[in-house]
Amino acid sequence: MVQVTDLAPRKSLLFLEGRAIPELFGFAAALPTLTALVPRGDGQPVLILPGLTAGDTSTVTMRRFLKTKGYPTYGWKMGLNLGPRPGVESGLIELVKELSEKHERKVSIVGWSLGGIYARQLGKMMPDLVRQVISLGSPFGGSPRATNAWRVYEMASGQSSHDGERHMGGAISAPPPMPCTAIYSKTDGICAWQNCIEVKSDIAENIEVRGSHCGLGHHPAAVYAVADRLAQPEGDWKPFDRSGAKRMIFPKPEYPV
Repeated sequence: MVQVTDLAPRKSLLFLEGRAIPELFGFAAALPTLTALVPRGDGQPVLILPGLTAGDTSTVTMRRFLKTKGYPTYGWKMGLNLGPRPGVESGLIELVKELSEKHERKVSIVGWSLGGIYARQLGKMMPDLVRQVISLGSPFGGSPRATNAWRVYEMASGQSSHDGERHMGGAISAPPPMPCTAIYSKTDGICAWQNCIEVKSDIAENIEVRGSHCGLGHHPAAVYAVADRLAQPEGDWKPFDRSGAKRMIFPKPEYPV
């Protein structure tokens, strides 16, 4: 059991974020194995939201892979994610409505870093339209300045990092009312991992992977975990199965006190 923190990851981990590039090559090498191991989906629409200062290009790898597994996948279509600027909240709400109406189904939302915070907030605001939420290195707990990117956030958004709970669905730390999976890394160099994990419940879980923050969207283990979670039948959510050889890849997850 761990406590949330007010401290950003140490600088040595920040310098290791260059691992994201070899992690992309690792995904390419693992693609045949992932394709063989991951089950096909049930056709639910999947919306994938990028992190701070990133756009839909950053999520292409994951979206393309999930498409091969039968999911209609969508980017957020709003350029670079520069924080909750005017129009972002309304644009996301309209996009979720549009996708749900188009497919006549609930939408699953995957969000990377700041995108994961948006995903959780949308789940709280639109519980009838959101099927499940998966976050990747998203700091929804603890101090909003327990990251090495809070200054970038304030410059990009024009807002204080302490103003977050005034946007999109209220308190960021409160869990959405649908199944939630938080994927995190203890060697995340951008966000304090202790602040990126869900309180365990019947519909919430954490999955640890070993990798960088900037590579989570194409890390082979993270992509496998996302696809595994999406493949569950609607209304029959179960925690991630770490039995067998998967214990070597996915460490025992942590949970907040």
